[in-house]
Amino acid sequence: RALEARIESLELAFRMQFAAPEAFEIQQESKATLDLYGIGSEPTSGEAGGRKFGGFAEGCLIARRLSERGVRMVQLAFAPDIAWDDHTDIQDHRPKAFDCDQAIAALLKDLKLRGLLDETLVLWGGEFGRTPTTDLTAGKPGRDHNHFGFTVWLAGGGVKGGMTYGATDEFGMRAVQNRMHVHDLHATILHLMGLDHERLTYRYSGRDFRLTDVHGHVIRDLIS
Repeated sequence: RALEARIESLELAFRMQFAAPEAFEIQQESKATLDLYGIGSEPTSGEAGGRKFGGFAEGCLIARRLSERGVRMVQLAFAPDIAWDDHTDIQDHRPKAFDCDQAIAALLKDLKLRGLLDETLVLWGGEFGRTPTTDLTAGKPGRDHNHFGFTVWLAGGGVKGGMTYGATDEFGMRAVQNRMHVHDLHATILHLMGLDHERLTYRYSGRDFRLTDVHGHVIRDLIS
């Protein structure tokens, strides 16, 4: 049994490596699709077929190609390093937003056109936001970390569209209306995936554990 299991794992690894290159060959896509994502409109790293490849837009297109091939979980980061951590100049957010805005809209539209959006949950966010006030430790008008009130958004996968949930104070500093903890977000995501987070509880070394750290509530107002 151990030998058979080992052989099966090696064969699975081979099939994954054999299938992966085709999924990443975005030059197979039509000009209309590449234009939709904005690929080739700005210089990025590498070239293929007269177009430039290697940026965030290409990552969004690859995310769609992986999803339609049955990959269950795709994570896309705005790299390299910690690109949005602008302590020294908040204006740096402008070109980064420009780089990803069209590509994100294209990803959602592309998933919908292919009938995948209803069964694909898209989550956009980070671990914290930025303060509405200047970071006094920097010489330029940057922003410090802010975990008291920030935004993530969800699309597809059973969530309501065209709505907002919660609000910050008048300065955009703290969440004051329909405050949603990260455990609530995780509980809601698990619910949309068909999992009851409370049933994932297990006891170990005298205390209960689960993915939402024995906290969190499903936010039903977000569910379509």
